[in-house]
Amino acid sequence: MTESVSPLIPAAPTLVAVAHGSRDPRALHTVTELLDRVRELRPGLDVRLGHIELDEPLLPQTLGALGSGEAVLVPLLLGRGYHVKQDIPEAVAGAAALRTRTAAPLGPHPLLVEALHGRLTEAGWRPSDDGNRNSAVVLAAAGSRDPESAAGARRTAHLLSERLGGVPVVPAYASAAAPTVPAALRALAARGRRRVAVASYFTAPGRFASAAAAAATWIAAAPLGAHPAMARLLLHRYDQARAAGAPAHETLMNTRFLASA
Repeated sequence: MTESVSPLIPAAPTLVAVAHGSRDPRALHTVTELLDRVRELRPGLDVRLGHIELDEPLLPQTLGALGSGEAVLVPLLLGRGYHVKQDIPEAVAGAAALRTRTAAPLGPHPLLVEALHGRLTEAGWRPSDDGNRNSAVVLAAAGSRDPESAAGARRTAHLLSERLGGVPVVPAYASAAAPTVPAALRALAARGRRRVAVASYFTAPGRFASAAAAAATWIAAAPLGAHPAMARLLLHRYDQARAAGAPAHETLMNTRFLASA
């Protein structure tokens, strides 16, 4: 009797999470914790980390270590700014032997809103604040001159406002765009909003996140970090990139999906 032999199942592509990097040591700790959550959700998946700058391993080092394998790069970035459009493709181009796909950035997406809501609740936002005429939120983001990045932040603010019963959620920025977080806080106070929370639209702690929190006049939420919804979103972007079947070295730019996801 001849035994049947199961066909070999090819290994899933390595998931390379692409973080910005920070001089704040809490950032690396937070991203490492997030990736540990991802590994718990997808046992056996090879999950690695590469940074655009400031922290090691840098992305070219991570890609170089993979040799001629296959990888899906998932930006731990919340919008389509310079890093997604320039830095990541440049690093990929330097790893010519590696077969790669680059997923869309994390935002906007309902899972981000879930994480934002969770962090606000941890900071002290109560159900009675939902829809309250005294309440509002400033969505503090890094900022970019790229209009796609700003559009994504506005979309996330709209989704968060819906989640919070329609209270105003105003995007504000730490650099490169207006309004600043302090300016947004002043504008909301002038409109009679006395309980204005700062929601941290940052993946990990760092200089911008700290400055935004310091400007808060009421509560300030922690960065999104290793919230369970973030781990699920990271895997969703990985799976989305694999299913799309994008050619090697092609960055996914399905803006229709991003607007509705």
